[in-house]
Amino acid sequence: MKRKLIAFDWAIKRLLRSKANFGILEGFLSELLKEDIFILEVLESESNQDYQRDKFSRVDLKVRNSNGETIIIEIQYDREFDYLQRIFYAASKAALESMQAGSEYADITKVISVNILYFDLGIGKDYLYKGSPRFIGVHGHDLLQLNDKQKKLFQKNTVEALYPEYYLIKINSFNDIAKDTLDEWIYFLKNEEIKPDFTAKGLKEAEEKLSLMKLPPEEQAAYERYQDDLHYQASMFQSTFVDGYLEATQDIALNLLKKGTSIGVVSEVTGWSATELNALALKPADQ
Repeated sequence: MKRKLIAFDWAIKRLLRSKANFGILEGFLSELLKEDIFILEVLESESNQDYQRDKFSRVDLKVRNSNGETIIIEIQYDREFDYLQRIFYAASKAALESMQAGSEYADITKVISVNILYFDLGIGKDYLYKGSPRFIGVHGHDLLQLNDKQKKLFQKNTVEALYPEYYLIKINSFNDIAKDTLDEWIYFLKNEEIKPDFTAKGLKEAEEKLSLMKLPPEEQAAYERYQDDLHYQASMFQSTFVDGYLEATQDIALNLLKKGTSIGVVSEVTGWSATELNALALKPADQ
């Protein structure tokens, strides 16, 4: 029987804000960023509160690491078409919040935006995408570099390192084959299971501290209510968005068929199969 582990988003809301549990989050971030990460503190802001998921579909955690960088972690379940713009806004806001009145631009804190996504964002085959601004010569295609004085001033080696760094983790695109320690973490995020041979940093601590059976009874009850809420949200999504989408495509298909559009073209436009379209064409108008 698999050991029952609580979902990572619940852990972020209730457990990982505690200094005693920083090791779990440090392990995940170390594997993702490919360097040893040590968390100094959890930062509170307007977007870093303990909201119920029936009001907001993301969970935010904002921390400062030992390098003085701000790391934002967001977990997003529901499709949001302007998500890329929203993470740009959140990272920019976090950078500005780090500035003291009258301070120089050189004092702006580096921001790392980590986004754990349970929906398909954009078009891409990979499950992990990293982005940060780079300046390329229009004519010579060379990469703009910092000079020695700038490196000393910023304590950075590249122009790219000055700007927000974005990580997009598309959980549903992961194929459940753990080829390295980061994959082991993604496997856990997707399946809420840690296999005995996993060795990634933080996972053993996660297995110990995120066991549902080891939570106090009141926390177990709260977690069960949270799981019930997830099922309710999924049902509401099915009832509103999915059913509404199907009705809309059905209307489009019928209108196209009435205008003499071929089955093949209608199938390509709506995604309905030829069999479904033939059945739809024969369906009485009042059904």
